[in-house]
Amino acid sequence: MTRIGDTFAKLKEKGQAALVPFLTAGDPDIDTTYALVCEMVRRGADLIELGVPFSDPMADGPVLQRAAERALENGTSLPQIFDLVARLRRTVDTPIVLFGYYNPVWRYGIRRFVEDAKSAEIDGVLCVDLPLEEAGEFKTETDRLDLDLIFLLAPTTPMERIRTVLSEARGFVYYVAVSGVTGARQFMPDDLSRMVSRIRSISSVPVGVGFGISKPEHAKQVASIADAAIVGSAVSIIIEELRGQANLVEEVGEFIGQLKLGLATPTGGVVDAFDRNRGKREVF
Repeated sequence: MTRIGDTFAKLKEKGQAALVPFLTAGDPDIDTTYALVCEMVRRGADLIELGVPFSDPMADGPVLQRAAERALENGTSLPQIFDLVARLRRTVDTPIVLFGYYNPVWRYGIRRFVEDAKSAEIDGVLCVDLPLEEAGEFKTETDRLDLDLIFLLAPTTPMERIRTVLSEARGFVYYVAVSGVTGARQFMPDDLSRMVSRIRSISSVPVGVGFGISKPEHAKQVASIADAAIVGSAVSIIIEELRGQANLVEEVGEFIGQLKLGLATPTGGVVDAFDRNRGKREVF
């Protein structure tokens, strides 16, 4: 069993869902990313999604697009990200998944990418623009080195294809809660529970839900129906607003702590981190 599988198995025994924050590597810089990951883990993150910045992030909303732009302006590269994870592994045992687009992987070289990812002790990879039907070579390499290749499902995915994807899924499957690009939202879709239930009725592969989770109430709602709540744009909003300030890492950690508490607290039992002390944040 991989580190991702082991984490979900342990949480299942406790009757808990995983908290999976996303952040773009190199935003605002590599050293701050290191500090942010360590703080997220300290505050309860069960798995980390580390974004590989790309110049044409077609699935990302404005917040994550700007995060990728800042990271690329800083010269963030795949070798730097591999070095970052290797450095994190000296103190952090939490599963880490690289999240990004296929072009950087292809340009780096598929076999080289997988071997370097494994050497850095990365646990999984998700390429948002690589469908299962075109992932043969990549999946052969990730399977060879026991690296989990994560696939996406969406509200528009036909049932027949859901079954096909689940038959090949490893680690967990990422369910996109809303159609469109990434971004924090005020409300989760009404049909979320029904869709996740359909997926879970087919396979025992853990289901993580992302796109739109921005509040402890959202995390609580997702935790009641799925195996993981994935939070991205909401974290990046804080990073964008506070980059360069001494309290950045602390504020992100506080937000992660509030979300983690939201997984085990009745809705309304925690303070929305967007409102805490700073006034209402804009939601994209």
